[in-house]
Amino acid sequence: MSSYRPVYDRQDVTIVSRDTAYQGFFAIDRIVLRHRLFAGGWSPDFNRELFRRDQAAGVLLFDPVNDQLVLVEQFRVGLLDSMDQSPWALELVAGIIDEGESAQEMARREVTEEAGLTIAAPEFICHYFNSPGGSTERISLFYAEVDAAQAGGFHGMANENEDIRVVVLGFDDAWAALRCGRINNAMAIIALQWLRLKRAGIGATVVE
Repeated sequence: MSSYRPVYDRQDVTIVSRDTAYQGFFAIDRIVLRHRLFAGGWSPDFNRELFRRDQAAGVLLFDPVNDQLVLVEQFRVGLLDSMDQSPWALELVAGIIDEGESAQEMARREVTEEAGLTIAAPEFICHYFNSPGGSTERISLFYAEVDAAQAGGFHGMANENEDIRVVVLGFDDAWAALRCGRINNAMAIIALQWLRLKRAGIGATVVE
């Protein structure tokens, strides 16, 4: 357990006003706020836009017998304007947690929907915030062992416009894809770094 504690907490922020600027599949809030300063006193009131999206979870699927990962490839609109990247991303199985659903339940559901596999209780790795400078999104990351020989094909929910291809890669190939930028999303990068430490036996353990 770390001994680090932040200097300030939620009570050291005052929200002056808050309203919803946009509400669709995601939402954007306009917030006027002030907070305590490290040197003492309070900041002036200032504006921030906050991108609100539901909490999500991802699952690192690994076959330890064959040293292979089961990944998924699908179109991502967030990559559309990147001229040096394909808008088809190589990712972990992942999804948004439904209301009343636990992160573990979502992980099992998405593995079936996106990869056609069934897993037992996934092991928790960590929580992290994807972009805390402007987004509420928190990711829960899990690990599950599978038989990669059973993985393959095309999956996804047609009513959600999902078109997902399962990709099985040896760990070395997956690591090379990370190194060259083909794997370019935070969830997959964090998971592969964790797995690399776990494989090497140098301290990447499941967080309790």
